Parts: sequence; C-alpha cells; structure tokens
Amino acid sequence: MIQVPRLYAIVDSAHFRGTRAICAYAEELMGGGVTLLQYRNKSGPALDMLEHARALKMMVGKRARLIMNDRADLCVAADFDGLHIGQDDLSPSSARLVIGEHRWLGVSTHNPAQLRQADEVPCDYVALGPIFETRSKEKPDPVVGVEGVRKARTLTAKPLVAIGGITRGTAASVLAAGADSVAIISDLLSEPRKSAEEFLAILG
Repeated sequence: MIQVPRLYAIVDSAHFRGTRAICAYAEELMGGGVTLLQYRNKSGPALDMLEHARALKMMVGKRARLIMNDRADLCVAADFDGLHIGQDDLSPSSARLVIGEHRWLGVSTHNPAQLRQADEVPCDYVALGPIFETRSKEKPDPVVGVEGVRKARTLTAKPLVAIGGITRGTAASVLAAGADSVAIISDLLSEPRKSAEEFLAILG
C-alpha cells in the first residue's frame, strides 16, 4: 500500500497564464515542502496540457511526485508518476492498462456507494469530496462534511485523500476524522511557499 503525503497540492492551470507561471508556482510549493503535485487542466487543449506537463516534469525531476488529472494518455506521454481520475473518466481498470502497474492511480468519489466501488478496483488511493463548499468546480457534488470522512474511513483501508474547500483552519479536523491526506487548491494560491509551510506545520 502506498503512503500519500499529508499535503496533496493541486496546480490548477485555470489560475495561471502559461507554462512559466505554472512551473514557478510548483517551484514555490516545493520550496515550502510539498512532495506531491497534481497538474489539473479541465478546459485547455491537449497540446497545451502536454507542454505544461513536460515542462513540469523537467523542472520537478525527482524532487516531487507528479500526478496527471484525468488524462491517462498525457500521464504516459509526459512520464508522470501517477494519474487521478473522476467518475466520468476512464474506468480504473482501463486507466491501469494505459498507465501500467508502477504508476499511482487515484479515483474521486462523492458518496458511500462510489467509495465502496473504488475500494474494489485497482486504484492506489481514494479521494472523497467535496468536504466543504468549493468554487474549484462549476457543478460540485453535494458537500459530505467531516462526518462523510468518518464514514468513508470505515469503508476502505486504502489511503483516503479529502478534497474540497479545505483550509488551514479546517485541515486538522479533516485528518482527525480519518483522512490520510488533504488535497488543496485555493488555500495555497496566495504566498504558496509560506502557505505550504503552514499547512505542513498544521498537518504534522
């Protein structure tokens, strides 16, 4: 079983203009201690995504683990370390065929039924969310709250990543409820190095 770092930083391209800005942000996060980065791009052309991903891979090297959101093909093309898929993406079994056995595979879930299903498929970790209200998705699923994390912890022994509206003020309560890691977008954007350091101090 893999060990997911307590802080799972998501680099969402929607907040940046161009490859240089994306890489500079990732560099700041790593400077603050981040060792797991997901590249997320929900609307850009595939060629732009591949350019960003390859630049990230070249810049990051072995200093952090890189996860591609949604796109199994680009995960392989950019030689990322793992893939994260949602409920409307490739099935975990199909994704595993594309990325191979050695890369991490994560699956998003939003309710107990999806979580039980994810527990049975060939993925390495399960994400649950949104824990709190979030603006990172246009049409978010219903909030599950800290109680949802507690329930999820009883349904899977796989590493559990909590996502959605988590801040420095709520991260500790999410871990206390049973999450192994918290995935963050918004609360890392301002002063990313300092924010990452503060998160890691809170998460222990």
